[in-house]
Amino acid sequence: MIDKIYNKSLDNEITKEDALDLVTKTNSFQLFDTADKLRQDIIGDKVTYVSNKAIDITDRCIIDCNFCSFKNSENYEMTIEEILESIKEAKELGVTEICLFGGIAKHMTIDYYSDLIKSIKKEYDICLHALSPAEVYKSAEFTEMSIKDALKQLKKAGMDTMTGASAEILDDNIRQKICPNKLKSQEWIDVVKEAHNQNIPTTSTIMYGTVEGWKERINHLFILKEIQEETHGFTELVPLSFLSENNRIGKSCFGATGIDDLKLHAISRIILSDIIPNIQVSWIKLGVKMTQVILNCGANDIGGTMIEDKISVAAGANMDYLHYNEINSLITSIDRVPQERTTQYKYIKK
Repeated sequence: MIDKIYNKSLDNEITKEDALDLVTKTNSFQLFDTADKLRQDIIGDKVTYVSNKAIDITDRCIIDCNFCSFKNSENYEMTIEEILESIKEAKELGVTEICLFGGIAKHMTIDYYSDLIKSIKKEYDICLHALSPAEVYKSAEFTEMSIKDALKQLKKAGMDTMTGASAEILDDNIRQKICPNKLKSQEWIDVVKEAHNQNIPTTSTIMYGTVEGWKERINHLFILKEIQEETHGFTELVPLSFLSENNRIGKSCFGATGIDDLKLHAISRIILSDIIPNIQVSWIKLGVKMTQVILNCGANDIGGTMIEDKISVAAGANMDYLHYNEINSLITSIDRVPQERTTQYKYIKK
């Protein structure tokens, strides 16, 4: 069966039924080996990463997701001057990408973000990997603007790429339980497709380990696959394992098991194959040792140095920065080749 699945994956003929059988009925280590062989054939032995810093503008938010540990954890909102100073510090460390996020608040309109982005671009030549579909959707609503016009304005202001956050699980029954006030599945899809139509690349994400099952996870991955086949705008998939500390859902749900973490990355490689060739493992959520294992289960990217990820730390992550030397050691110690990249996966030569 595994050889058949390998060939079907290369030919992009995997079905939802195949995928569900693989994660529920197949020997797990055969699944991991198949995903790793696909990774090697599609990508090779390079493990990519980007030098980046997360800037979370505020922890104030009106959406109130049940899985969120970040809302009002410090009760702050950064000024433009503070944001610019944070970017200055990042540039001095060699950072090439700023991940710019904000909570959702009525004063954070498209004009607010456009002015902020313009101020940043006026001062610094740096890639802005900014906002999420939820932030774009709600900010456009606050501004009484269409999604198309909102994205057009943000791009003109200097937003280079958009994050694929706020996808969680693209199933409205699940969303009603974990994030009932956030945009619906189709609204997330519509924002992403419009971004791609305007040549704004995005990441794609899946947050797993709350109340969903394998069926919903697999359906989610197939939705991402269908979007990519239509738009070719995703740069990568970022699986995000739910962290259960300091949030309402965490009182009854403790997140995915380690085996589920491995299976999710492996089945993502098998379903997405070379359609979304870059599968990222989030070291900040899973830890360095688990990251090394997952890099042998289909993943080929470890995200970034990620200076100051306040959101993950609030939910229980133990660290929020990996130095270049630590990244290189993490990769070379499993006999792989470190490769720094840009946000859009262009290799950076040192």
